[in-house]
Amino acid sequence: MTTQQTSRQTAQQTRPHAAAKPARWAADTVATMREGARLRLDYSAQSLWRVDRVIEEIRREGTPYAAVEHVLRGFGAYAGEVIVREGGGEWWATGGEHWVRTPDGRLWDPIDEARRCYGGHGSLRLLARDATAAGRPDRPDRARGGAGL
Repeated sequence: MTTQQTSRQTAQQTRPHAAAKPARWAADTVATMREGARLRLDYSAQSLWRVDRVIEEIRREGTPYAAVEHVLRGFGAYAGEVIVREGGGEWWATGGEHWVRTPDGRLWDPIDEARRCYGGHGSLRLLARDATAAGRPDRPDRARGGAGL
């Protein structure tokens, strides 16, 4: 086993149990988009522009919700991973639902936001922007999508 593999394995082991499913959903989405749509997702906030556009295209095509439910879950999980990686958040889970908790204690629901995007009323890019800005003194706090504890 190489040092890089050991480091990656240690990082995975230290993540909270609540992160297991959404992290896997996000990774599956990254692989699917790379192979099927030739869309490269790199866990950056900038990549969420592309995700919002893909969801908008799916919505405009009139694809039934049941046909895209898992895709939306994957996109939401991907956005959550962006928040975790860029904002220092962590995944929380209860009753089968998954949220991201940012260091300021707020809970964000990127999976539901992906559903809202599909309905034409949300943006994963804006959710991630607000979640990663929350609690930072150098950026305004817009509690869009966040819920206090």
